[in-house]
Amino acid sequence: MLVKPTDNVLPMEAASARAGGRHIGAILMDEGKLSATDAEQVLKRQRELGWRFGEAAIELNFITDADLQQALAKQYEFPYLVSGPDGVSKELIAAWDPFHAVVEELRAVRTQLLVRWFNPGAGRRTLAITSPGAREGRSFIAANLAVVFSQLGQRTLLIDADFRAPRQQTIFNISDRFGLSSALSGRSDLSAAAPVAGLTGLAVLPAGPLPPNPLELLSRGAFAALLARAQAEYDMILIDTPPVTQYADASAITFRAGDALMISRKDHTRLADTEQAMRELSDASARVVGSLMNSY
Repeated sequence: MLVKPTDNVLPMEAASARAGGRHIGAILMDEGKLSATDAEQVLKRQRELGWRFGEAAIELNFITDADLQQALAKQYEFPYLVSGPDGVSKELIAAWDPFHAVVEELRAVRTQLLVRWFNPGAGRRTLAITSPGAREGRSFIAANLAVVFSQLGQRTLLIDADFRAPRQQTIFNISDRFGLSSALSGRSDLSAAAPVAGLTGLAVLPAGPLPPNPLELLSRGAFAALLARAQAEYDMILIDTPPVTQYADASAITFRAGDALMISRKDHTRLADTEQAMRELSDASARVVGSLMNSY
């Protein structure tokens, strides 16, 4: 995506650190990575070398770097998936490779949104993720932004409102038997949002069965009512939309959301298409809070 190199966000910390209230050795033992005997050997080696507990455990070949990073994530309440559950797309990079440079860039985007846009008191907690056309990384950005917001401790809901070519059910490997279309047609409600195993605070509402009348369904008051209920239950709501210049659905969605983040793709998106998309969202009384160039 964005290209500057960055350092890992979880450094090797001292074994005595108690950010999560638990010793790193206790976490490793709870995870079955160390036995009580192993822990005693690690402590002895730690005293001999003056190293951190985790470093001594690695030096003794009791654990791997990945084991230590996962234990630190638990200690610092930073949920991620070591290798990802079966079937989850590799596109969900923030979940299974949270120290990748691309994910650090996504955290930078998150920070900018929190500083310059997010304001629940003013009603700014719902953001449509849009792009002028297809294959520009809109669903990829929406999914991974949802993960990094949840890792911050925000109760996060990702809604797939793309009734033309939905992808979130594939990215997260969840059922789309019920979803947004079911809720808008009165056959289910917000409870159709599926919690994501291993990522505390994150839920995904898939598109559901594809309706014959996407624009009409999204233009009904039921969509506004569903967003109002979501705002009462979640800190952050992200909405994946269809392409702005190809379908009027995106304008209907952003009108209800109020704010949008515009995605374009390096060497793919035409400037004229981006300008057209910006005009169409402006005509829908939506505010484009920023733009993001995707090169991943």
